[in-house]
Amino acid sequence: MTAALHTGLILFSFVVVCESEPTHAGPDKVGEAHGKSRLVHLTSHWAFQLANDSLAFSRADRFCRGQFSSLATLERSEDQEGVLELLRQTGHRSPIWVRDPSKATSRAVALSKQYVQFSALNFPKESREGFARVNVSFPTLSSVSVCVRVQWNPEWNEVSTIFSYAAPVFTNEFQLRGQVDVQGRILLALIIHGKHLPYKASFHNDGAWHHICVTWLRSSGHWAIYVDGDRKDMGSGTDSSRNIYGDGIFILGQDQDSFGGNFTEPFFGNITDLNVWNMSLETRHVHALNACSPITQEVLFSWNLADLSSHPMVKEVQVLLFCPAVHQQMELQGCRTLQGWSDQLPLLGLTDCSDPLLFICRSRRERYLKMKQMTDSQNSQPTAFMNHLMKLSNKTQAVLGQQPSGLSSQAEASALLDISAQALEDTQQEGLQPTDMVSIIQLLSLAADVPAQPLTEASNHSRDPVQELSRHFISVADSIISEDNALKWQAIKEVVSGPMDVVQSIDRMLTSLGPRLMAETDHLIILRPNIKVEVQQQRLQEASRGVSFCGPETEKHTKLDCISVPQQKIQDLHSNGFLQLTLVNTWYGSLWPLFNPEENITMVPTVTDGSQRYLGTVLGSSVISTTVMGDNQPVSTAVRFQLQHRVQNPTGTVYDPVCAFWDFDLTPEAGGWWNTKGCDVVSKQYGYTVCSCNHTTNFALLLQVYEAQRSPENEKALQVLTFIGCGVSLCGLLFTFILFIAVGVPKSDRTTVHKNLIVSLGIAELLLMCSDWASANEAACFVVTALLHLFFMASFSWMLVEGLLLWSKVVSVNISEDRRMKLYYIIGWGLPVLIVGVTLTVAVDEYKADDHCWLNVHTDTIWAFVGPVVFVLVVNTVVLCRVVMVTVSSARRRSKMLSPSSASKMQTFDLTWAVTRPVLILLPVLGLTWLCGVLVHLSVVVAYVFIALNALQGLYIFFVYAVYNSEVRNAIKRIKEKRKALSFTNCSQPTSFLPSQRAPITSWGRSPPTPSSPETSETSGPPSSTYTSLVIKNESFRKESFVSFSLKPASGNQVVQLTGFKPSGC
Repeated sequence: MTAALHTGLILFSFVVVCESEPTHAGPDKVGEAHGKSRLVHLTSHWAFQLANDSLAFSRADRFCRGQFSSLATLERSEDQEGVLELLRQTGHRSPIWVRDPSKATSRAVALSKQYVQFSALNFPKESREGFARVNVSFPTLSSVSVCVRVQWNPEWNEVSTIFSYAAPVFTNEFQLRGQVDVQGRILLALIIHGKHLPYKASFHNDGAWHHICVTWLRSSGHWAIYVDGDRKDMGSGTDSSRNIYGDGIFILGQDQDSFGGNFTEPFFGNITDLNVWNMSLETRHVHALNACSPITQEVLFSWNLADLSSHPMVKEVQVLLFCPAVHQQMELQGCRTLQGWSDQLPLLGLTDCSDPLLFICRSRRERYLKMKQMTDSQNSQPTAFMNHLMKLSNKTQAVLGQQPSGLSSQAEASALLDISAQALEDTQQEGLQPTDMVSIIQLLSLAADVPAQPLTEASNHSRDPVQELSRHFISVADSIISEDNALKWQAIKEVVSGPMDVVQSIDRMLTSLGPRLMAETDHLIILRPNIKVEVQQQRLQEASRGVSFCGPETEKHTKLDCISVPQQKIQDLHSNGFLQLTLVNTWYGSLWPLFNPEENITMVPTVTDGSQRYLGTVLGSSVISTTVMGDNQPVSTAVRFQLQHRVQNPTGTVYDPVCAFWDFDLTPEAGGWWNTKGCDVVSKQYGYTVCSCNHTTNFALLLQVYEAQRSPENEKALQVLTFIGCGVSLCGLLFTFILFIAVGVPKSDRTTVHKNLIVSLGIAELLLMCSDWASANEAACFVVTALLHLFFMASFSWMLVEGLLLWSKVVSVNISEDRRMKLYYIIGWGLPVLIVGVTLTVAVDEYKADDHCWLNVHTDTIWAFVGPVVFVLVVNTVVLCRVVMVTVSSARRRSKMLSPSSASKMQTFDLTWAVTRPVLILLPVLGLTWLCGVLVHLSVVVAYVFIALNALQGLYIFFVYAVYNSEVRNAIKRIKEKRKALSFTNCSQPTSFLPSQRAPITSWGRSPPTPSSPETSETSGPPSSTYTSLVIKNESFRKESFVSFSLKPASGNQVVQLTGFKPSGC
């Protein structure tokens, strides 16, 4: 243990640079343990560091990442100049690793993109005679590689032959066979030139597909067996005196005891993807083939059922195989290297990624200088944490430096994390310094990259060390992402990208150790104050349920932070051939205070209707993540999560939540950034939000901050006034409609349009009053939203018809009334139905708002209402202006005709009234009061005016188009006259009437008068002469009772014959 801690402290300490800061562009030597050195070259923007230690490409990349830098690229001229100068100063000539920026970071891809359908051969257990022959002529082979995918029948325990190659002169020339051991593993062995090699390479007899490759090279006698991309066995010492004979027969599923026959030791199961090469494949080739990337050079046979002849018992079947390389495009030729220079231009090449080479790390100049400053401070005066760490490790001084080779074993990483956790706990009162924070973050990055021990080589008691490593790792990570360290995170932001660097290290560690953690348990929970980790595993079946994970409970009666994989997605994994599911879930409760609150997250505001002023976006929740592994392979699937709002609303602001995830590839130099692609808000509730995303990663809620335009008191008052105003308006519309029906207003196009407008507007306002009650039910709220859209659109359509009708009265339009009304009905009802139907068809998922029953204003759906409304308002504004112009022109002509010499004051009054009267009458029916809605966001006063004008629209229509409408008043007058006429018919005695002295009548004629009705008088034009009023007193009634008649003058004297009847009972 002491030796492990000694080595660990070497790795854990900072990079030591020279005492004086370089002021020139030359290399700056960096002290290293074991006498090695690292050189640094500074440019105006970058720092290039040459690590004088050779590593494989992946380990070199991890080392640079642990130094908060990246492998150098040669895409920009400044990078080329910096690398060239550093190599010139050091005299280094051999190839070095460089990063290819066009090669994307490997990540889990969608399940549907990872599986490829293959045609396979099924060798049934019912017959021992099944075989398949490869119909290809093979040459003499000095080297050979054979790769095949097999699915072993778990019920077969005897020796089986996967393939056998027999030559005419020698039967057991090249063969691969397998057998089941007592532990249930399939052991593999090769036969080369008749020599049977030992059974050592193995895989579990689990019924799953496995990729097997065997290689042989005559020149060295070297052979190897690979299983699922990993080399399981290798050796040499085979007969290298001759090649493998040509013109042989290649048989699948049987051993040839004679050339092409006498089959024994059959194979039972499925076989596919057989490929044969006239070369010895390297490890990188096998890795690529395991991921389904083809290799075409030196190929002798590629899998094709047309080139096979099989026994009748062998059947063709279709299978799905896991093939991530199909979409990840793995680099088969190797990793990029800098080979040299030609005319100041880099010469790039490709080298096997496992070869150890030197490399150059590139970081920003400011970050490097800050690191140097912090290292000098730690070197001259170690902090309390570092002193205590040295005390726990029994060291008198820290060995400063860091080997690029990193931590070599999980035991070493676990021991170092253990004493680090103890030191953090013991120095809790002193607290961490910024230099300590950087050291611990580097340690976590190194520990996360420790190679995982293969499961097949693990002992039965290997679970505890792995769990201890995980618990120590989480304990140390929990300490540095504590809210108490928020200010220290701001102090190291020039060096460390942010707290998401720790999250990335945790993700790498858990993904790497996930299969090991589940070796002897199917459920593991690690709980710390700021972090909760849960790893669970299950066998996939037809009835597998969805899986969920929640953060720790905080307060009673509050929603938890939870994430889940829907049941349908679990079923999809099973349907695609997965047998085992592993989920790694993590919750981080203290990350949001660590992000700088003054650093605005750049995002497009979701509220774009101008009703609120956008202030910025902040992280407003915990961070929750899930990693899904099918058969220990990371896959991406859709998830659903809900998160509490952790940020309180300051006075005068409101928040709108946005579902987001941290994208490490978005801005690699900055460690990543927030992204919203593929994530949507499912529902917004008070205090929490539910989201869905089509992939797996680290999720959070971003809260967009808006300046509150209205106080809660004003919002409540506006809601109450809207409800009351809608009720009053609805009553006014109802009374108007009843009056139109009851009093028998003469039928005309104008009254018909009025009635349709009243019906549509009345139903819309009734639905608006009921919308709050419907919001509790999702289905009911959707229906109410669609009906509100329909009837408000119908209201505006009939307002448009009102404008068109008025235009037809002002401007002569040669269209018959019947044809005109058909057009009006199409516009008034047909157009709204069309708009709503098309909108529902195109955007049904984005149709309704999340928290109320109306259209979604955060998407383009709202334009299905706003667009037509704006069009109606523009048209009706033009109509109103035209009406005012005609009215003013008529008033001027009338004024000049009646009183040409009248005073200008009187003329001004007439013109003013001529303008005001049509505006007051037409504003509500044309819907122009809705123009105030455009200005609502400017002031709360405008909001009150808008609600008053539109909520009382129905009452205004009642007064203007019912109470003061001449047609309605005439209809009421006719009803009264009919009633009085009926009262005369019911009288039983004649009554004499005397003419009033007010009427100058001299004589009476015998012919009765023919008075015209109000309808006739209105339509027959002006009379030829004036009427004379006659007032007759009924002597039988009270003295105040009079009856008035209108007499039409005849030629000569005015005469009328009257006969009165006294009603019975009068």
